[in-house]
Amino acid sequence: MPRMIYDYTKNVLEKVSFDSKLFMKELKKAVRNLLPYEIEHLKKWLLFFTSEKPELKQCLYIVND
Repeated sequence: MPRMIYDYTKNVLEKVSFDSKLFMKELKKAVRNLLPYEIEHLKKWLLFFTSEKPELKQCLYIVND
């Protein structure tokens, strides 16, 4: 079941990546809802995903706190 939440979170983040404020809002929700090991996976995915979207790199601090 938790894996479904992780996949759903990635899907939502991809869809809202056109707006950095909305992306940040959804990322904060994800950090509240995901398990610690899922957050680690999300960090790795975010590094890859934001490599081509520099406007979203500012949001990475949310998962690094």
